Order: sequence, then structure tokens, then C-alpha cells
Amino acid sequence: MKYSKGQRVKHPGKPEWGLGQVLEDSSSTSVKVFFVGAGERQLSLSHVTLIPFSGKEAEHIVLDNLRPISDGPGIRYMSLPRAVERFLELFPQGFHGKKYTGQERDYKIKAHQMAQELISEAELKRLLAEGKYEEICRRALRVANATNLIFPNEKMALKDGLENPLARTDFATALYGLLYTPGSFKAGFDGFARVLGSIGANKWTTATYFPFIVHPDQYMFVKPTVTQKAAELSAFEINYRPELNWLTYESVLKFSNYLRSELAELKPRDMIDVQSFMWCIAPEI
Repeated sequence: MKYSKGQRVKHPGKPEWGLGQVLEDSSSTSVKVFFVGAGERQLSLSHVTLIPFSGKEAEHIVLDNLRPISDGPGIRYMSLPRAVERFLELFPQGFHGKKYTGQERDYKIKAHQMAQELISEAELKRLLAEGKYEEICRRALRVANATNLIFPNEKMALKDGLENPLARTDFATALYGLLYTPGSFKAGFDGFARVLGSIGANKWTTATYFPFIVHPDQYMFVKPTVTQKAAELSAFEINYRPELNWLTYESVLKFSNYLRSELAELKPRDMIDVQSFMWCIAPEI
């Protein structure tokens, strides 16, 4: 039987491998397939006849966003069950244990609570109406300094960029647009990214920190090395580019929501837990 590149299949003798995608047209003797539960496999067609799938049964978010598989040395694929094992090796009681809460969650929740007080929708609206742009910037910097998530040099770049009064006005307005303007989040993200670019602070950590801390139920924080490595381990294409862009962030959100859904048994509460899970399976070197 011949198999075509992109075809979705399952191995009849390996149900634990889950759904797979044919990576290249099969030869007369073998076929290369990426399985969600096992990674890449070269299979002899004399020993197995794969079962083709189509329609709803052939849908899987990882396969729909499968990153190109490298033939060279690099980070090896890690199935989600193995990733969960690695996480639980570090935190045996999972997201709700004392060790995890103390090391990974408490300080981020404190920053979230600070953000709710200092840069809430009501506070930003009031300060903007009063023209208190410098105060908004001061509060934003306090929230940024509440954790170690943004690199120190990037915090300094933001602080230096906000020395200019015109920059403060633009930043304060864009921050409100990013966090609270109803409608397209993309428009708010793009506007905030433009302002960060104009003041020399256009880094992924700075751009994604505020929505993550203010709305941890919806948005993900991007720390480039960790996020890229976690996505690579999961074979998930996040279309990463170092410059700020919506395609990358939208892809990161897809990846994050996939993890959150698949980790349901561990009961992640929000993207804070998902971001910590990424760090645990792909710690920054």
C-alpha cells in the first residue's frame, strides 16, 4: 500500500502512538511517519499496514501545526506523557502542591494582584483622563519589577525609553489598548509592539509580560529560549522570529492552549501554570 505525504494514519499494533502524519511519500518498502505519542518512526511496509484516517478523526492540533523535522542533531521529540513525567519528577504533587506553589506560582500571583491594583482598567482609564501618563509608566515599571520574568537589561531598556515625555504618552495609551480595548487583541498587540519599537524596548518578554500578568487566564508570557525549546520538544510550530510579530504570538497562544487542554488531569488554573510547565520540561540554559 502506498502512503502520501501529509496523510493521517494510525499503527494497528501501537495504539499508544496515537495519530500520525506521513512525512514523505512512501517508498515500495518503507514509510516515515510522525506519531503524536512516539515522534518520528521509519516503518517497514512488509511488517505493518497503517490505517488511514480522514475527516474529524484525522484532526490533531500538533499535526496541524507540525514543525519541520530536522535530520540533524538537535532536541529530540518528547511526547506529552513523558513531559508530564518530567514535570512530576520536579513537582510530585503537581500544580497544587506546596513545592510548586512556593517556587513557581506565589510570586507571579502577587505580581498579578499588584497589577490589578495599579494598572486595572478603572485606574488606567482614570489616569489617562487626567493626563497622568508618567504615573501610568511608573506603575507599569513597578509591575515589571515585581518578578524576574523580564531580563534586567530589558527592564532597563524600558525604563530608559520612558524617560521621554512623548514616549510616556504613547506607552500609556498603548498599554491601555493592549490590556483593555474590546475587540481584536491583535490590534492592541501590534500597537503596543510599535511603541516598544519606537523606544528601543521591543523584546518578547516586555511585550507579553503585561497581558500575562494582568490576564493570566488568557495570555502567555514569551521567554524566547524556553518557549522555543518547549515548542521544539513538542514538535509544535510557533513560527518564531526574534522581532515582535502577531503570527508568532498567535502560534504561541495555540501551543499554550493545546498544553492547557492536554494537561487537564493536572488541573492547571491558568497560563501561569502552563508557562511553568514549559519551563520545567525545557529549562533555559
